[in-house]
Amino acid sequence: MTLKQAFFLSLITSSVSAFAADVPAKNPLSVHVLNQQTGTPSEGVKVTLDKQDGEKWVRLGEGLTNTDGRISALYPAGKDIEPGNYKVTFETGEYYRAHKQDSFFVDVPVVIHVSKSGEHYHVPLLLSPFGYSTYRGS
Repeated sequence: MTLKQAFFLSLITSSVSAFAADVPAKNPLSVHVLNQQTGTPSEGVKVTLDKQDGEKWVRLGEGLTNTDGRISALYPAGKDIEPGNYKVTFETGEYYRAHKQDSFFVDVPVVIHVSKSGEHYHVPLLLSPFGYSTYRGS
């Protein structure tokens, strides 16, 4: 490699490194709520995130779903998710009350187990007033 090639390679490498440092890491936990009754995203659903610590649950975050029914960053920003048990609680009763509809579920707690750091966990909720389903999304 010539000195000129080494210089340009060094310049490109430092530029890419600087760019990568400016790009935020993807949050390790996201959610999505879809209303099965209407076939539309559920905007305004309050969602909380807790981590199990022995016999108690410790609140880590909360948010409201956006117009697309999503919260893209429910885990504390800038941190990698730690292995353990987490509870994602969708406050569906509050959502349905706001829409002047009856519903059977006051909230939907989804307890998940994270086995290793460095992965993304997505928890979708397919919601109706009297039923729901969930799964690990991507």
